[in-house]
Amino acid sequence: MSFLSPSTRPSLFSADAANFVCKTCRRNAASYRRTRKLLRVKQDPSFAPATTETKDHIIFNPPPSAPNVYHTPSKFLPQSDPRRKLYEEALSASKSGAREPTEKTSILARIAAQRQAMQVNAKTLKPVRPIYEKQYHLTQVEIDEIRRLRTEDPLYWSRVRLAEKFKCSQFFVSLCVTAPERAKQAEAKIDAIKEKWGRKKSEAREARSERKKLWGRDA
Repeated sequence: MSFLSPSTRPSLFSADAANFVCKTCRRNAASYRRTRKLLRVKQDPSFAPATTETKDHIIFNPPPSAPNVYHTPSKFLPQSDPRRKLYEEALSASKSGAREPTEKTSILARIAAQRQAMQVNAKTLKPVRPIYEKQYHLTQVEIDEIRRLRTEDPLYWSRVRLAEKFKCSQFFVSLCVTAPERAKQAEAKIDAIKEKWGRKKSEAREARSERKKLWGRDA
């Protein structure tokens, strides 16, 4: 179906023909030159012939895998590498036919000895935490002093400070005396923080507590 009658259609040679052509689809010499310029990409240097290497060479780059003495070809091993001797022994054994048990055992024994020599002895390692022995040096008088200080000012005389003063552990201080007022203050502080939580965080914490209950059942 045509919207223009043959009498109103412009002729190709008329002056009004340019008004009926889509100007956005029009291409000229400038756009053609710009497209050719964008497509004229310079070749990457890695694809060009090497200028420093006079002869062809091989790049040995195997994929990451478990270490094995038979992975690296002997051509890439230095002359002082002990694996060259293992290659020669394995090659001579394969050429002579079936491998003898003594020769196979000797190769495996050498590999095992090398691995054992590379392993670090656990006794020579330094401990992560300093080694200390339990001391039962506190007397009843000192225990009473711990209780008195903790009861009078639990905010200042915390378990950490009492443990440093009397050279004992924080667990021992908690066994000697408790501070219910301090515990109530800590609980009130935690409750104030929980009141600021939104619905999502509250539900997430409840789900976490439920999962912890299931841990004990699974055990």
